Amino acid sequence: MLSILSLNFSTLTLPLEDPVLKFLVVLIIILFAPILLNKIKVPHLLGLIIAGAIVGPNGFNVLARDASIVVTGTTGLLYIMFLAGLEIDLNEFKKNKWKSITFGLYTFSIPFILGIMGAHFLFNFSWLTAIVFASIFSSHTLISYPIVSKLGIQKTLPVNITVGGTMITDILALLVLAICVGVTQGEVNAAFWTKISVSMIIFSAVVLFGFPIIGRWFFKKISDSISQYIFVLVMIYLAALLAELGGVEPIIGAFFAGLALNRLIPHTSALMNRVEFVGNAIFIPFFLISVGMIIDFSVFLKDMKTVEIALLMTVIGIASKYFAAVATQKTFKLTKEQGGIIFGLSASHAAATLAIVMVGYNIILGETDSGEPIRLLDESVLNGSILLILVSCTVSSFVTQKNAHQLVKAENENTITETDPDDENILLAVNHLATVEPMADLALMIKSKNNRGNLYVLNIISEEKNESSKKNAEKLLHSAQSIGASADTEIKPLIRYDADIIKGMNNEIKVNSISDLVIGVDTEKGFSPTFVYNLYNGYLNNQSANVLVYHSAQPVSTIQKYVVIFPAKVHLESGFFHSLLKVWNLARNSGSKIEFYGSEDTIKVIENIRKKVNIDSSVIIFNNWSEIRKIFEKMKDDDGFILFMATREMQSYLPEMQHVPNYLNQHFRNWNYLLIFPNQTRESEYKKQTRAIGNMDDFMEIGNIVSRIFK
Repeated sequence: MLSILSLNFSTLTLPLEDPVLKFLVVLIIILFAPILLNKIKVPHLLGLIIAGAIVGPNGFNVLARDASIVVTGTTGLLYIMFLAGLEIDLNEFKKNKWKSITFGLYTFSIPFILGIMGAHFLFNFSWLTAIVFASIFSSHTLISYPIVSKLGIQKTLPVNITVGGTMITDILALLVLAICVGVTQGEVNAAFWTKISVSMIIFSAVVLFGFPIIGRWFFKKISDSISQYIFVLVMIYLAALLAELGGVEPIIGAFFAGLALNRLIPHTSALMNRVEFVGNAIFIPFFLISVGMIIDFSVFLKDMKTVEIALLMTVIGIASKYFAAVATQKTFKLTKEQGGIIFGLSASHAAATLAIVMVGYNIILGETDSGEPIRLLDESVLNGSILLILVSCTVSSFVTQKNAHQLVKAENENTITETDPDDENILLAVNHLATVEPMADLALMIKSKNNRGNLYVLNIISEEKNESSKKNAEKLLHSAQSIGASADTEIKPLIRYDADIIKGMNNEIKVNSISDLVIGVDTEKGFSPTFVYNLYNGYLNNQSANVLVYHSAQPVSTIQKYVVIFPAKVHLESGFFHSLLKVWNLARNSGSKIEFYGSEDTIKVIENIRKKVNIDSSVIIFNNWSEIRKIFEKMKDDDGFILFMATREMQSYLPEMQHVPNYLNQHFRNWNYLLIFPNQTRESEYKKQTRAIGNMDDFMEIGNIVSRIFK
């Protein structure tokens, strides 16, 4: 048996052929390359590319760039583009679409013009060859995107601009290539334009409109985490295939798939954590290693023309992207760090560059007298692209890492929630297993970005010696902990023995300085008389924590729109701004649209906050709570609603609120809803700041203060 399993090291040949040994070598590279190079402050992405060059066929030939490397590396490339679309802030993307379009045109046209001029006038390339040659520089690959993703700045303005511009410039570059290929084949006519236009429209419609419908249906029906992740992989490859059928590169399809699933995979969800983890741990490193395997330094020793073209390509490729980034920075008055991020992300040339070069290299225009093929792009361009890839990826990695760290530092200095996450402590009061997962998912959505350890889950046992109650409590707490762990967030378990459940709950709120208490409504029982009694005569008696009552009929990630209804004077409640922050976080993390209904005074506050911190939302003046049913009648199947409530002692209390539990039992068994009771005496930074305002009608000042909190 041992002889069968053992390796005969004396007969080992290079490149390695044993699949176990090959995979082991790759894993060792993925593990140690970042660790070693981080010590000398070299970006880990560059380390993987260099490692690929060393062990590849043009280095020590330890590994061949065979089908297994290519397939896994291709998945990594698609993964990078998918994550770029998945993690982009769609609201900011829409808000800054003209900035992205402008940058896309800059980063396409400047390299394109310089490339044509250099190729035609310096090396006497034909105009057709010069145009294809120039399209190499217009495209770029987001090689260093994992750096900004790891640092958590993937939703910032410069990243949004660059990602949007990348889509535009890559599509334009590949469109130019398609036209040039058509010219060589004599196919550029009305039929050509009709075919490419119709195929692009069909592809875009299927992915951007069809995928969200399929995804929402799947996530509502299937809760198994493994199946959900495999579904995401299927969507990536399906979109890539549809892109190929539509006449564009698969990377465009992967990016569109990310946009399509953006609102269905919240940034704070466990599924997002799995998607990022597998991509950053396996697929993306494989891609970077496969890029390194292409590099062959020996080609520069063949002839001087190769060296000259390689130097020209490197200078134009990097300088033109720098000019485009500077032009964007100056046009929109961005900071130096933001301009540096744009340049760093757009400077690298890899996948799209290789695609264009290989297509041009494989197009044969004729033959020489000696029978040698005359190619649209000759071997010197093919070899020159290798130096361009190496140098551009190196520059991209260093520039992105440097400016990303500076941007993180600048953002943290200006953000209250980033510097003081200890002000938020969320407690989940669990009693039924069916409500644990929805409550944990909600907590991950409403928590502040840097709050990774101030979440608690509590079960109170009324009989200390009841062993079955203890086991049930441990099961409930473990379930919540597992969900938190899968999203890289710690949820601390609390078990309390107390004959008086309400008293025990309120004591835990005091001991752990809880800011938000989340209570789950069982879907089958709804608002039972016991639940209503405990809510109004127990949980709401604590005046230090906001109380959130949550009912879930479908996964929170599948909700398309939330209707938020405010009673009059709710903005005067001391806990209003802290409660509103939860709604804002829910909107930003889930990507759901928000429709605010409230009095004119409350809507003014919301409008001023929206000017500072934008979400996909709309506002409607609403003053008559007796007509609240008309709002509910407009809701669609995948909508949810959030109702701001009050107790009798609060300024915003309305008599109609006492009928809400019965109304929800009768009409909203199959809907998601959240009732929020703002606290009354919470002494937090939020309240201290709002109390500093002498005139509560000064809505502009309130908007300025809250925008700092919400940033």
